[in-house]
Amino acid sequence: MTAINTPSPLRVSVVIPSYNAARFLPEAIDSVRKQTLAVHEIIIMDDGSTDDTEQVVQSLGDGILYIRQKNAGVSAARNRGIDAATGEIIAFLDADDVWLPEKIERQLQVFQDHPDVALVATDKAEIDTQGKLLLPSLFKQQHLHTYFSSLNNAPIPKVMSQLVKVNFIPTSSVLVRKAALNRVGVFDTTIRYGEDLELWVRIAAQFQIACLAKVMLHYRRHDTNATQATEKLLLDMVRVMKSIRSWGAAKLNKDGMDADKVVAATLWDLGYWYFSSSAPKRAYPVFMESLKESFSIRTLAYAGLSLIPLSVLSGLRKFKQKIRP
Repeated sequence: MTAINTPSPLRVSVVIPSYNAARFLPEAIDSVRKQTLAVHEIIIMDDGSTDDTEQVVQSLGDGILYIRQKNAGVSAARNRGIDAATGEIIAFLDADDVWLPEKIERQLQVFQDHPDVALVATDKAEIDTQGKLLLPSLFKQQHLHTYFSSLNNAPIPKVMSQLVKVNFIPTSSVLVRKAALNRVGVFDTTIRYGEDLELWVRIAAQFQIACLAKVMLHYRRHDTNATQATEKLLLDMVRVMKSIRSWGAAKLNKDGMDADKVVAATLWDLGYWYFSSSAPKRAYPVFMESLKESFSIRTLAYAGLSLIPLSVLSGLRKFKQKIRP
């Protein structure tokens, strides 16, 4: 793993991308200002908002660097914020999320205790737009809380392969050394979904990562078009896994993970989503591509089922529901 030498105390630059999130910004900024350890700077990246974001920022007082750009997406906004940051540590916070007061202090302590760590994340809870609790702990939902607690903030073993299995790093929880980003690059602006995972894996390939097994973030969940979002997410995840394989296959194999099977599994997820969404004609070529990556009886079976006319498949599903006890 690569080591990074940075001065102490570390200065934290908070990068907040915002697109039409003016109504949430005061709470987000307040959560930064209430940290038990003050940050170095707050950078709000306005990604071409059409609401009153600029006026709201002006009302929040001094100590905020406000940068406006034409709408280019959250990754482009974060990247420009990273470029403008002068601190050694970059902290990400989405405009509608909220930090708990001890977040920065606890994470900087991890950097101090483990100088080779390049990124520190935390657990998150999820809330709705009104602040009602929806999920108490991401790590517990992912069955990772006990494991991360046992590490006691130490670097995660085989973290690259762990991340490929499941993305356990909430973006708004991340503190990362700017020197690491200078080494591996920033967010890929061509990826809409999974751009965060792709960056975390690039970092994990060269540096150590730690997770604080404590909720330090309230992530705000919004209602979205689930059908459209799911398809776009799955399509981008195929791109992400293929990209990771293109440069990281040897590292994954060293960790005992077959990169071809990883890509095949992601294709399976996409194919099964098409199949279960009554789109077997779209599912078939995806299942076949998955088979080319790694053979599976299950995938072969679903590829065969995808050739059955939709009317017949619908009848089989109805029959299965009738006979189900």
